[in-house]
Formats: sequence, structure tokens, C-alpha cells
Amino acid sequence: MASQWMDVGSIGSYFESLSDPRHLRNRKHLLVDIVVISICGILCGANGPTAIHRWARSKSDWLAKYLDLPNGIPSRDCIRRLLMVLKPEAFQKCFQDWIASGVQADQSGQRRLIAIDGKSCRRSHDASKDLGQLHIVSAWASEQGIALGQVAVDGKSNEITAIPQLLEQMDLSDALVTIDAMGCQKEIAKKIVDGGGAFLLPVKDNQPKLRQAIQAFFVQHLRRDLEELQYRHYETEDEGHGRLDERAYCLTKVPKGFAAQADWPWVKAIGYAIRFTRHADGSESHEVRYYIASRYLSGKRFGEAVRGHWGIEAMHWILDVTFREDDSRTRERTLGNNLSWLRRFAITRLKHHPRKESIRGKMQIAGWNEDFLAEVLTGKEL
Repeated sequence: MASQWMDVGSIGSYFESLSDPRHLRNRKHLLVDIVVISICGILCGANGPTAIHRWARSKSDWLAKYLDLPNGIPSRDCIRRLLMVLKPEAFQKCFQDWIASGVQADQSGQRRLIAIDGKSCRRSHDASKDLGQLHIVSAWASEQGIALGQVAVDGKSNEITAIPQLLEQMDLSDALVTIDAMGCQKEIAKKIVDGGGAFLLPVKDNQPKLRQAIQAFFVQHLRRDLEELQYRHYETEDEGHGRLDERAYCLTKVPKGFAAQADWPWVKAIGYAIRFTRHADGSESHEVRYYIASRYLSGKRFGEAVRGHWGIEAMHWILDVTFREDDSRTRERTLGNNLSWLRRFAITRLKHHPRKESIRGKMQIAGWNEDFLAEVLTGKEL
């Protein structure tokens, strides 16, 4: 038991290298204390500085076991001011060792799946200051359920410029990066490969020539049932929610004389994913998506990467439904960015606790039970 308490108390050590941007005369409360209180508050369902302060006051005796708290519990304004001036990139870097300490090494030899996608905080706009919605572009380790980093921009239209910034913050070695169609850009593909990673990108109408070349190639070979094509294939069948989904994945090496090869020299394989859906009312529908890849993946890995990208969408759903991020009226950009990161980190910690509960259920238990909160924070069961 004593060693567990030591683990909780040592969480602040991950933030000792974080530069304190506050003026010396305004430092009544320690930076590490405020950060740990903010993390715990968000884990327990607090949605901002006011709620974090309320949670901390109700848990002051428990917090005093692990934190110095030289002047008691910091006020909501103190919490807000610090989260407004902490540089998001430096703040996020402090979490990397903490995250890594709870990740088991992958012994499969396969590349890690990293999904990148954007999400808007819908109520963060401020018409009086001509500010649109805050848009967060984040990276998610699809198979491990871990938040890896994020970059904030004003509006979805700036997502293309944010993705390269996010890629620079991450170690891409041995990673397979998936992005939605907006990220299918030559500069982004090159940056991933230059960083030691591989990519799998969907091709839609934002790259009309590339899409047309891939579509024409497969249509030509499908007319002959792919008899003359060497390819890798994978199929799945899933039933649920009143429908049956059959999925087929096909990937082949870039053919000689491929029309888009000169413009996309990093592409080593092209493929498609087809989903046939039979609905409860007997109706049927289908969807076809085309892809480019910098590696000639196995059919199964191709399918896993395509489906795995959905993991970041599921994380976004949790942010809105469980953490109610879309309801947040936080307009100050740095504050909104840092709070959004704390929510993503909270999902990571809650998701990895082994108890068979929903994320919401674990969040509620953490708010009620201090031992459970300690388990979530440390990754160890008491």
C-alpha cells in the first residue's frame, strides 16, 4: 500500500521540467500542484477551472497527502490563469513518459497504427472577437487507445496546415499513419515517409486525377475478375445494430506506367475497400473507397488499418457524449487547447483501467472512490 501512495505522489515528477510562465510574485501555488489537481479533476468529470476547483476543495484532505499545497487549494482563477499561459506543446511533452510507462511493447513486429483527425469544439466561437470554432487536430494510437498529441487551429479549413505540425511532434518510426481524405496531400505524405513512418491515405475528389487513375485501374481488372493481377486480399463479415456488413479489401503494388506515379513517388501500393450492407428492412447499400499506401501491406493489415481509423472517431464521440466537449463555452484558445488535451489524456487513463465499465462509469467511480482514482492515475490496482 505504501508504495502505491508513493506512485501517486510522484506523478508531479513528470512535470518538473515544465517551465513556469507566471511572474514570481504571483506564485502562491506550485505549478505541479495545479497541474496534478487539473488532471485529477478532469478524470473525475470536471469540465473546466471552476469545476476543477470545486472537486479539489471536496478532496482537499486526500490531495494534501501527496501535494505540498503551501497555500491550500488554488482558486478557480489561479487554475484558469495557469492553463491559459502554459504552452500546449511543452505541456503535452510532459505526458509522454507517463504514457510510455503504461504501454507494453508490441512484439508482433507490425507497424503501430496512428490515426490523425480533426474535431471542432462547436461552442467555442466568439462573434465579438471574430473567432470561429476552435478546431483540434489530434493523433490517436488506434490499437492501444492512447492520445499522442494535438495541435489547435481556427477552423477545419486550416487542418491541412496543422497536420505537418503535429507530425513533427511525434516519433513516426515504425508507425503506419492513417488520415482522412483531407490529409491526402503530397507534402503530408512526404513528411510521414521522411520521418520514418508509412502512410495509408484515402483518395477522394480532392485529388481527382489520382482517384481517377486508381479507379480506372481496378475497374479494368475487375472486368476480368482480377485474373491478371497479383494482389493481397482480406474479407470480414460483421452483424449488429440490425444490419449485416460484408467488407472486402484489395491491395496491389503500384503498376508500371501508373499515371500518378511521377507526382506521388512515395506511393508503393494502391487499393480499395468495399462495404456491402444489408439493412433490417431488406434494403442493401454499398460504398467503395480507394487508398494509396507507402508500403505493400498484407491484406489483413490493410483492413485493420482502414477499420482502425474509426478508433479516433470513437474517441471524439466520447469527448462529446461523456465529457460534453461540444458544450464547452471556453473561448480563450490556449485554455481551450490545454483542457481539450487533458480530456484526451483522461480517456487514455480511463480506457486502460481493467475494470469492466464504460468510460463514463469509470469516470464516476473515480470521482467517488479515491482508491480507484489512484489506480487510474498510476495504472496499478490497489
